[in-house]
Amino acid sequence: MTYTAPSLRYCQRCILPDTRPGLELDAEGICSACRAHRAARTDIDWDARGACFEKLAERVKALARPYDCLVPVSGGKDSHWQTIKCLEAGLHPLAVTWKTPGRTDLGQANLTNLIELGVDHLDAQINPRVERKFMYRTLVEVGSTAVPMHLAIFSIPMTIAAKLEIPLIVWGENSAREYVGDAEDGDSERLDSAWVAKYGVVHGTTARDWVSDDLTASELTPYFAPDEVELERKGVEGVFLGQFFQWDPELAYEAARARGFQAASGGARTGTYEYADVDDDFISVHHWIKWLKFGFTRSYDNLSLEIRNGRISREQAIETIARLGDETPLGDIESVCAYLGISVERFFEVVETFRNQDVWRSDEKGRWVIEDFLIEDWDWDGGPAGSAGRAASRGGGLG
Repeated sequence: MTYTAPSLRYCQRCILPDTRPGLELDAEGICSACRAHRAARTDIDWDARGACFEKLAERVKALARPYDCLVPVSGGKDSHWQTIKCLEAGLHPLAVTWKTPGRTDLGQANLTNLIELGVDHLDAQINPRVERKFMYRTLVEVGSTAVPMHLAIFSIPMTIAAKLEIPLIVWGENSAREYVGDAEDGDSERLDSAWVAKYGVVHGTTARDWVSDDLTASELTPYFAPDEVELERKGVEGVFLGQFFQWDPELAYEAARARGFQAASGGARTGTYEYADVDDDFISVHHWIKWLKFGFTRSYDNLSLEIRNGRISREQAIETIARLGDETPLGDIESVCAYLGISVERFFEVVETFRNQDVWRSDEKGRWVIEDFLIEDWDWDGGPAGSAGRAASRGGGLG
């Protein structure tokens, strides 16, 4: 008996499938992210919200702390935008970075450029032996290379803000609205532990959940975040800048480029934006694994944002997906494997166990395919499914 996976349903306005975590399609086949985006453009008084940020800035400046705010930054276009908006509001920010073990030369150049906008900066690097061990464990247990990254991105700035009693953490966009369209969390000004657990790409875990005999609480110290009680006691609150100013990746890029930010010269590293995800050799691997789990990649997110912002049509987005074809980032996978000390064959062997059989089915030729896929004549032999399947079939162990 052949198992047949249920067909994916795609939003009729953008190209996201209903398998994207948190995304919902309504009776008209329109996804919650598209609905939220349209409401944000028509129902929100952005001038009034910008004025609210100015009042917030004045309030924290009146506290006369050594730093008015903390800005979590990578050096990317969004963190440039965050820093620029804070400086324009007359704030004295401390910029804080979790240093990715896969930082690129371009990422370092952009981070240097951001610092030269006029901010103090801390570059926090975690013990690479711990980070490597943690990343491999999350790859094997939940099929993700990015859980340690996201725990660090959220925890380190919160810890530093609490220690230094910095009253405000200024995050970027609220992804609960931009990518999912959650009606409640997507309109929240504040980032807290509940938001991180649900939308922070940490698989609903905290550092405590990863403590074991070979990954101790002491080793995982940088991944532990202060709780709401401690943050409130220290007078620290975290807000999304995207709740005060209309967020658009293209506008953020233009603002950053005007202040010296550089996009990738050879095209997009992952997805379709040549100005996004340029600072990390490993991030494309995280985004590609979504193909096996959910049947879409980073490109679907990027192109859907472009549709919502009126710069391309849905038909053009589908044509782009067809033209991109196989998006398996083999070079970056090799870099991740070298960092983890495993073979490429072992990597594919592991990620293959996370192929979602509610999305994929094996056809009469023994190929993994997606029923009623967005592209009718997709090459299932040469596409990402083929690349992963062939590599996995070769076997392999720890390198």
